[in-house]
Amino acid sequence: MDNELLRGHMNDCINWIREFFELNGPGCNAIVGISGGKDSSVAAALCVEALGRDRVIGVLMPSGVQPDIDAAYTLVNHLGIKHFEVNIGDTVAALKSAVTEGMGSELSVQSVTNISPRVRMTTLYAVAQSHNGRVVNTCNLSEDWVGYSTRYGDAAGDFSPLCGFTVDEVKGIGRLLNLPDVLVDKVPIDGLCGKTDEDNLGFKYATLDKYIRTGEIEDEGIKEIIDKKHKANLFKLKYMDCFDPKIPVKAKQ
Repeated sequence: MDNELLRGHMNDCINWIREFFELNGPGCNAIVGISGGKDSSVAAALCVEALGRDRVIGVLMPSGVQPDIDAAYTLVNHLGIKHFEVNIGDTVAALKSAVTEGMGSELSVQSVTNISPRVRMTTLYAVAQSHNGRVVNTCNLSEDWVGYSTRYGDAAGDFSPLCGFTVDEVKGIGRLLNLPDVLVDKVPIDGLCGKTDEDNLGFKYATLDKYIRTGEIEDEGIKEIIDKKHKANLFKLKYMDCFDPKIPVKAKQ
């Protein structure tokens, strides 16, 4: 996308964040989980532009030892925002042990993978409710499109500034905001299973981004994978399906 066009969309997003807080928490703080990757970095930077650095709080949440935590500190120091480090390692281990014992059987691989992001989201809400905050969802359009997120984990939050931007566009915004290249170009890793996002997905973000924006894709096999993931994960973009018994509600909604 042309830089000037992207800059316009970025400015619209900054204004949208301001409007969100005016309607849903005047004077509240933006609480951002900081991983050191492009998404959390750009989301935090957009909130700083919208609200000022004094109203943005970063939360670093290593699970035991996080080899790339220096990237997260690079971001909070670059933006000059208040930040906390909360190590969730013991909590994750205790929860895995308690559930395994309670079930009398081992957790599935998927369950183990998703416990950490759900504990991180619990941590973010604990910080938010202690510091007058609203939690930032940092998922981008590309991830949302194929369901590459954990329901009620990183897919949760109070507002989502990046949900309309592809990976490539998020990187472009990061450069417009003068974020360090080491953060914008950091290889996306989920931090859960030791693989890159693209290894887990089975295709490149560049391929996905082009398909989302143009509908064009060369490999029919990859198109089938993307379409299948998109359809199977649409439920993650909704709060939940709710039964409507059709009983009249008289109160004003």
